[in-house]
Amino acid sequence: MKGLIKNHSYLMVLAFLYTIGCSSCGQVEVFEKNTPFVKHEWRSIDTAKGVFNISDTSSVYNIYIVLRHTDAYKYNNIWLLAGIQQPGDSMHYQKVNLSLGDDANGWEGSGMNDIWEVRKPFGYYKFSKKGDYRFSLTNIMRDDPLLHMMSAGMRVVKAN
Repeated sequence: MKGLIKNHSYLMVLAFLYTIGCSSCGQVEVFEKNTPFVKHEWRSIDTAKGVFNISDTSSVYNIYIVLRHTDAYKYNNIWLLAGIQQPGDSMHYQKVNLSLGDDANGWEGSGMNDIWEVRKPFGYYKFSKKGDYRFSLTNIMRDDPLLHMMSAGMRVVKAN
């Protein structure tokens, strides 16, 4: 029995060291900024916005729109006006229709109790300029305010 415990402890130490070693091999650059909405009501005048810095123009980046809503949200989708502004330029906007779920399969993303978070791909980019980039997200749904929306934001991750 002692040999089995000793071997088990040895394997646990190896697994721990392997995890640490692998996590230090490559650093993943991440930016995420989320804007919470008061009373879980996203008004059309409320814009989720933020600034992220790009210093490596040789890499490709994955960009995600991050939304958090409650189970009581009454639509299966959301329409947004998403904008990105590169240094020295004006904001470029795009209308986006994002699916959040369907009646057959339920909500997309990860949920805990009645709160759901979804990260939807917005695209992958190779930024041409170094510097501060700005983003903005505006809800363009007909309901104003759009109820049961907790937060909206953007996530930028350097692709491997």
